[in-house]
Amino acid sequence: MIKTADEIALMAESGRLLAEVFQRLDQLELVGMSTMQVNDLVEDFIIREQQARPASKGQYGYPYAINASRNQVVCHGVPATGDILQSGDIVNFDITLEKNGYIADSSKTYLVGEVSAEAQRLVQVTYEAMWKGIAAVRPGKRLGDVGHAIQQHARLHGYAVVKEYCGHGIGREMHEEPEVLHWGRPNTGWLLREGMVFTIEPMINQGRAAVVTEADEWTVVTRDGLLSAQFEHTVAVTASGVRVLTLRSGEQLLL
Repeated sequence: MIKTADEIALMAESGRLLAEVFQRLDQLELVGMSTMQVNDLVEDFIIREQQARPASKGQYGYPYAINASRNQVVCHGVPATGDILQSGDIVNFDITLEKNGYIADSSKTYLVGEVSAEAQRLVQVTYEAMWKGIAAVRPGKRLGDVGHAIQQHARLHGYAVVKEYCGHGIGREMHEEPEVLHWGRPNTGWLLREGMVFTIEPMINQGRAAVVTEADEWTVVTRDGLLSAQFEHTVAVTASGVRVLTLRSGEQLLL
């Protein structure tokens, strides 16, 4: 669970490469692209240009390099040739990358074309909520403080936090201890210690928190059909605070 300085350096390299993947996606005109085209582009970039491995592919039998979760899809959306991105959509791309035996995990929700003000607001508040959680990370605090910060921000804006899915420890394995809930009570849960590395990845719903898994046994959608957004970073607890290992170029620390 606790990573050495050398291990964190290796994870930071994986995080740097993963940030490059998102910078590549930032350059795309997503309108009219299929989510499978995005998947294939990501897989090719990671393998051929970065000499790394898309860690999601093969994990738990999952066959693709990314999750592509559009509009009412909360998480684990499966890319498909017929899933064409339209102006007005929001879509989350969740990507994991392994380099030198260590994994980084990150996701970003994109606005596709001309998006409604309501959808833009949901995406912005979800991004802010992730950063509220990150800002709560430092030695001596507890995971309940992280979850509480996220939940309070979402509720302040009238949104609901999905409770069935959470962040997680990460390192040589994609999912390690501890579980990182995006809701909770202050001063409860695991004590944060220097060297802990985990993801913070809130899923925030426009309507109710309830979700349902579709027949493919992967895709999770909002039960009420309203929008959901997500952002994710991999973070390390430092001696004095937190380090974001997947921070993208041009992205400012909101601490």
